[in-house]
Amino acid sequence: MMELREFATYREIKSQTEAWSQALDVVNASRLAIPKAGDYDQVLFTGCGSTYYLSLAAAALYQELTGCAARAVPASELLFNSQIIVQNGNLNYLLVAVSRSGTTTETIKAVEKFKAEQRGDVLVISNYDEALSRLANVRLVIDEGQEVSVAQTRSFASMYVAASAFCAITAGREDLLEAMEKLPEAGDRLIGNYETLAKDIGEEMSYDRFYFLGSGIRYGLACEANLKMKEMTLTHSEPFHFLEFRHGPMSMVNQNTVLLGLLSDANRVQEEKVLSEMAALGGRVTRLGESDAEVCFESGIPESVRCVLYLPVLQLMAYYRSLAKGLNPDRPTNLTAVVKLTL
Repeated sequence: MMELREFATYREIKSQTEAWSQALDVVNASRLAIPKAGDYDQVLFTGCGSTYYLSLAAAALYQELTGCAARAVPASELLFNSQIIVQNGNLNYLLVAVSRSGTTTETIKAVEKFKAEQRGDVLVISNYDEALSRLANVRLVIDEGQEVSVAQTRSFASMYVAASAFCAITAGREDLLEAMEKLPEAGDRLIGNYETLAKDIGEEMSYDRFYFLGSGIRYGLACEANLKMKEMTLTHSEPFHFLEFRHGPMSMVNQNTVLLGLLSDANRVQEEKVLSEMAALGGRVTRLGESDAEVCFESGIPESVRCVLYLPVLQLMAYYRSLAKGLNPDRPTNLTAVVKLTL
């Protein structure tokens, strides 16, 4: 077995808070160019794979903070089925395109089509200043988030912090931006406190299915955590909204099941009920939240902009499971870091 430090994935997960800091600096440096809520009829967030899930989380946050319409779509849908996404007429859109590499074919082609049809302006969030960012009216490039590994960890988190800061700026919430400055310290503390828990759950081979539950602005993050488990460990995993889990999926729960609950503040009572029911069916329940949970953030940061804190422990869980199964977390089966196609 290679030493932990020899895997790029481990180094990238452990060092990600440095990229969070840079993400905040990049957004603050570009704040005068960032449009305000109400400048557009609708904001579209797009990406592929992990960055589509980031788009789901960011669109929900944008609408929550601004009260303005926002929607997340896969870049391939924007490219091939734009008629069900953008309306003909005089509506003005802002397209927020997210890509780690800045070279993903579907995302570039979707942005090119959007611009050719003169639908509106483009803001790009990326870790590389590549072809995609050069199509943007505003570019937010966080190069500290760049990675050697295939599965997105540090990159995703850094771009999500940038997206959250963008949402706060468009909403005129200076208080939230100020609070986000505490994220790196909170993240380092979280990794230090809960790496052992992540290792213990990840290495337990009696578990054969993982479910990630998150609602509202957390659902996209539940999707992303699920993807990390699939990519790195080849384990059955799925994301669900909390209460949706009762409507069929709970039939899969037994003593071999792990349920990871991304708890909210406002709806915690109902979310806890779901988790309690699944524990009664034999599932291993682990709750993540600001307080009174197996993974406690104890950050003092407002809920809307602290959600990146759900990610590091879940990433480490997938990492350690990958090692326990004899896999290479840096090079997941059948995957490449960038998907380039002839379209």
